[in-house]
Amino acid sequence: MSDEPRRVDPTTRHPRPEFPEQEQETPGHTEEMSPRPDHGEESYRGSDRLRDLRTVITGGDSGIGRAVALAFAREGADVLFTYLPEEKTEADETVRLVTDAGRRAVAVACDLREERECRELADRAVEEFGRVDVLVNNAAYQMAQPDGIEAITTEQFDRVMKTNLYGMFWLTKFLVPHIPEGGSIINTTSVQGYKPSPPLMDYAMTKAAIKNFTQSLSTQLIERGIRVNGVAPGPVWTPLIPSTLPEVSEFGAQAPIGRVAQPAEMAPAYVFLASAEASYITAEIVNATGGTPLP
Repeated sequence: MSDEPRRVDPTTRHPRPEFPEQEQETPGHTEEMSPRPDHGEESYRGSDRLRDLRTVITGGDSGIGRAVALAFAREGADVLFTYLPEEKTEADETVRLVTDAGRRAVAVACDLREERECRELADRAVEEFGRVDVLVNNAAYQMAQPDGIEAITTEQFDRVMKTNLYGMFWLTKFLVPHIPEGGSIINTTSVQGYKPSPPLMDYAMTKAAIKNFTQSLSTQLIERGIRVNGVAPGPVWTPLIPSTLPEVSEFGAQAPIGRVAQPAEMAPAYVFLASAEASYITAEIVNATGGTPLP
């Protein structure tokens, strides 16, 4: 074993721009991305921090959701996660990663824009697990509109609002009665919630609302022994990027760290917030922005 300290240069740990230009149809596919996103498949090592917890993750088929599912499983948790029907191939890979870690994986096709499906999802989670120790509200939709507010259709606006806000609200409401003392809720907000990019105006609106929801809900639930926190990622290399942005070659270059994040770099924040080590932390947002200062 080497006696060298384990040091990692954050500026060069993962690929830096410029990337090949690439475009995909929504919702995008991991295997078609170049470079391929890193979810921690070869790097994440668990240490039993979430042993036997029952967890629910929305949008767990790819990107940050897949990385969190993998990390939770390697920390000893069972995982139920959602995906859209057109993301079945992606969901199958997340199932493989969780089961290879020796934990139970339950993949549920669910459109979070529908209240009925959110209620059915909550019922399914309780049926499968009996309780939910950790809820991760991660699923989101965005579509850049460089031409401004006039280009945002009512259809797009509805999809962004209902996916990012309605689904989070409904699922949380339905699952809170089944989260025991010591449980937690973790919501994915974004650097966009603090420093919005004009082409992502509607998406940024929802991410600001998620930050507010997180801090408001935390004051309601702490008396029940339930913590509520959030993670605010900066630019992350996921299928959402080539399927919703017009250009990706310089994506992430604007971050002070000089590159885009990989999903694997987000997962440890969720693990920490879900773990007993974070028992005194609630109403907080962990900023994982690659150096962009946030309030």
